[in-house]
Amino acid sequence: MVLKRKKVRWSRVFLALLIIGIFMVGLNTIFQYIEGTYKAINQPFKKAEADSFHGEKDTTEEVNVLLLGSDSRGEQGARTDTIMVAHYNPQSENVKLISLMRDMYVSIPDHGKQKLNAAYSIGGTELLRKTIKMNFGLDIHHYAIVDFKGFEKAVDILVPEGIEVDIPYEMSDGIGMTLEKGTQKLHGEELLGYVRFRQDRLSDFGRVQRQQEVISKLKEEAVSLNSMTKLPDLLDLLHAHIDTNIDSPTLLAIGKDVLTNEGGEIQTIRIPEDGSFENTRLDGIGEVLEVDLAENKDALKDFLEGDRK
Repeated sequence: MVLKRKKVRWSRVFLALLIIGIFMVGLNTIFQYIEGTYKAINQPFKKAEADSFHGEKDTTEEVNVLLLGSDSRGEQGARTDTIMVAHYNPQSENVKLISLMRDMYVSIPDHGKQKLNAAYSIGGTELLRKTIKMNFGLDIHHYAIVDFKGFEKAVDILVPEGIEVDIPYEMSDGIGMTLEKGTQKLHGEELLGYVRFRQDRLSDFGRVQRQQEVISKLKEEAVSLNSMTKLPDLLDLLHAHIDTNIDSPTLLAIGKDVLTNEGGEIQTIRIPEDGSFENTRLDGIGEVLEVDLAENKDALKDFLEGDRK
């Protein structure tokens, strides 16, 4: 009986030590996260275009961020592969994503009618902001330009095991690699090739669909405790690969809300909508999308106001 009591006593001691050990490991992880986050949010972002960007003042607490993907960050005359606007509502913690087709034929302030992405090439983020406001009535509060290497590295930090996608056919032209048909997990560089591919019948429309798909999948994968602990590393990476006028604390707050809002799906819209444009070829410009601006402005308004009802 004495030996049995000793066994019980030692088992309890062992269990207590095990619980304390687990607690200390968890506590250390939390401290590392807090320390890393503190260092990251006190490191300023590079703001190559911030002085010339005059975004709308946020009076409703809802925020529209102009998202651009580019080979070169903040350089005058550079083209952008991706033009999106992320709409964030802090009350609902919902994110909505607007994809703007770069070949839309629109009026650019003081530069006549040209493709939408020409506004960025001519006058950077500020002229693109003015162009979006003029044609679609959409206020832009902030901008963020992410270079492609930054995208690749962010994917590999956030989801090191890769993102699962269903590739409908072999993709190779213009992306520097071959992606085989079928369901497979793609890492950062491969995922970038997947979203940039445009050599199919859908051209830019297919690319926009894949961009929206990948962003939604990344958000789904990101909603976990593990992803929360990666925020400091992601912020460090973004400091090297992003040009933005959003301060680190604001970006961290938005990121935290998005990552912890497990039930909130990212709603998406493509502008122009189906049936609201015509494909046209113009001398000296090439293929453009002639857009019914009134119809698309109404579609945008309905899309954004649906979150406030």
